Amino acid sequence: MTALIRLHDSIFDRLEAAFGPTLLPLLARFTFAATLLVYFWKSGLTKLGDGFAGLFSPSLGAYAQIFPKAMEAAGYDPSQLGTFHTLVVLAGTYAEFILPLLIVIGFATRLAALGMIGFVVVQSLTDLFGHGGIEHAETLGAWFDKTPDSLILDQRLFWMVVLITLVIKGAGPLSVDRFLSNR
Repeated sequence: MTALIRLHDSIFDRLEAAFGPTLLPLLARFTFAATLLVYFWKSGLTKLGDGFAGLFSPSLGAYAQIFPKAMEAAGYDPSQLGTFHTLVVLAGTYAEFILPLLIVIGFATRLAALGMIGFVVVQSLTDLFGHGGIEHAETLGAWFDKTPDSLILDQRLFWMVVLITLVIKGAGPLSVDRFLSNR
């Protein structure tokens, strides 16, 4: 039995040493790009106003997505909300474009992944409490059940594992981070 354990350890220690520092971060960034990049960019596009000025003047939908209860109380008139609301909406919109791009190209990856973790936490809380998802068991979901596709607990756990991997491991060798550190 000891020989079998040593053989196992020998094989998998070599695999981890050879591919762990390079393959895991690359796969995490690929997974993020393949599954979440377009999701966040499309979401960000819904928050932009019309034309070039829309970069600085968010759409009505942006306020409704980020501050659903405040917008309802204001009669869906964003001019009734304050500067704080506008700044939060702009920051959230820009984050949906900038942070995913940084992760995909591997630049400031650990900080970008931390930013995305914060973004996903706020997004999840807004979905649950602002949009009423907490009242629908299928939206919240449950871990250790037979259904792996709830919007919040199941899907966002996978997102977090990818992002936490990038926080811990960094971007890996095929990244702007590595290129700059080698210079």
